[in-house]
Amino acid sequence: MREEAATEFDGLASTILYTGVGKVNSAWALTRALAARRPLLVLDFGTVGSPRLAPHTLVECTRFIQRDMDATPLGVAPFTTPFDALPAVLEVPRRLPDLPSATCGSADHFVAGHDVGECDVVEMEAYALAKVCRLEAVEFMAVKYVTDGGDASAHLDWRVNLPRAARAFRLVYDRIVGGHA
Repeated sequence: MREEAATEFDGLASTILYTGVGKVNSAWALTRALAARRPLLVLDFGTVGSPRLAPHTLVECTRFIQRDMDATPLGVAPFTTPFDALPAVLEVPRRLPDLPSATCGSADHFVAGHDVGECDVVEMEAYALAKVCRLEAVEFMAVKYVTDGGDASAHLDWRVNLPRAARAFRLVYDRIVGGHA
């Protein structure tokens, strides 16, 4: 979202895609973008909540779970999409070993006190983006900034911490791309 990037990415030669909120919007936006242009890497920056990691922690997500997929009455494991060839947990290689690695759970709801299960961080888009990239054979990487504790004050903390998140994302971008793209 533009709110997560602020003005930190204005004027770059790299294509910046703002996907919107939620798995459907993000999957649709990325699929359209990949149909028009095939990048070597999709780099996902976004904010997350976490009851496990302190606010202002920057993490590299390497495992992705679709937290709101529940077809357990059909006899399938939690987070598993029935009849889908892909595993329930999508994994990508680590590229930034100096950042903590995290399991990211995506669901179409803002976490404010919900149980997050085995996830280190929670948000609404990364699983969908990782899945589109896997299906389209495009490398995927996700760096997330913990804005809040996923608790009752999450909505307030998220908004206050957006400017710090944007600055942190730009520093990572410059490291990965070299500030030239």
